[in-house]
Amino acid sequence: MISIKHLSKTFHNPDGSTLTVLKDVNCDIEKGEVISIIGPSGTGKSTLLRAINMLEPPTSGEIWVDGENIMAKGYHLDKMRRKMGMVFQSFNLFEHLSVLENITYAPVRLLKISESQAKEEAMELLKKVGLSQKADVFPDSLSGGQKQRVAIARALAMHPEVILFDEPTSALDPTMVGEVLSVMRQLAKEGLTMLIVTHEMRFARDISTRIFFMNEGIIYEDGTPEQIFEHPVHSATKAFVNRIQKLVYQIDNEDFDYLQIHTGLNQFCLKYNLSDKARTGYEIIQEMLFRHLKNVRPLTFRITYAELAGETALDFMVEGITESPLPHNEATQQLRSRVKDIIEEPTSRGFRIKILL
Repeated sequence: MISIKHLSKTFHNPDGSTLTVLKDVNCDIEKGEVISIIGPSGTGKSTLLRAINMLEPPTSGEIWVDGENIMAKGYHLDKMRRKMGMVFQSFNLFEHLSVLENITYAPVRLLKISESQAKEEAMELLKKVGLSQKADVFPDSLSGGQKQRVAIARALAMHPEVILFDEPTSALDPTMVGEVLSVMRQLAKEGLTMLIVTHEMRFARDISTRIFFMNEGIIYEDGTPEQIFEHPVHSATKAFVNRIQKLVYQIDNEDFDYLQIHTGLNQFCLKYNLSDKARTGYEIIQEMLFRHLKNVRPLTFRITYAELAGETALDFMVEGITESPLPHNEATQQLRSRVKDIIEEPTSRGFRIKILL
């Protein structure tokens, strides 16, 4: 269905510098495939999606859709975009139109179908995404998860052959992620071709027929979910899929926002189904920051979850020192008895304390 050959994208900055985001990307996408694109931030995942539908025209290379090079001079992009829907992380709904009008707008004007048919199909799509009761409301009355489900229905209304999803859950509250992923799972079961940029590793593993791991502007590794998550070829892939979930805080002085950390921990545990770790994590963080490491500033604190290993950890990183700042006393021994392990190790930047919950 889609063939990408030697695709590259370079951005030219106002100061004269350049940034090459995509470097010689090559892949073939067959009809009915569900491909999740994963990788570190800044490696070109979203740019690749935007390049495929020419929202971000590539610098060089070729993109073939149904046997036609859409980058060829004279090609009418509207022809391709009628085959290819896109769902953005920021919803992009028309705020002045009702939910029903958002869905029927493009089919009536671009596909030239009647308003009655467009409304009938729109109501069926709203039923599919569980929002038929919201047809006449406006987007500002919807939750983030509901807005994203409307955006999916709007994309489906154009009868696309493929839908591109650009981090569809990244702008959502953790409690709303599941409702959007549920709709996408159903679409996958129906055989819709999908390319999904996502940071939801468990979802990517469950739904995908293939996984692209992108790194340094190229598709670093391409394989089945089993291969990518259980038998990755490259060490970079292995490191990424094991350590992808994290929440980072910089603590520079005594006046840091501890309530923000507490809320962040709760949301993190809710999002990744780690509710059994929340209470212990809260107690350990409080003890470390206000007791054992009270006089150690600045430091970087991370909550991490290695999905494949099932490992939840609290990392405290202090730069510029060579020995552990954790006092070895009776209180520390009591701390050790409440957790799986405490790993203290020097790094190239300083010293790291990793507490496994």
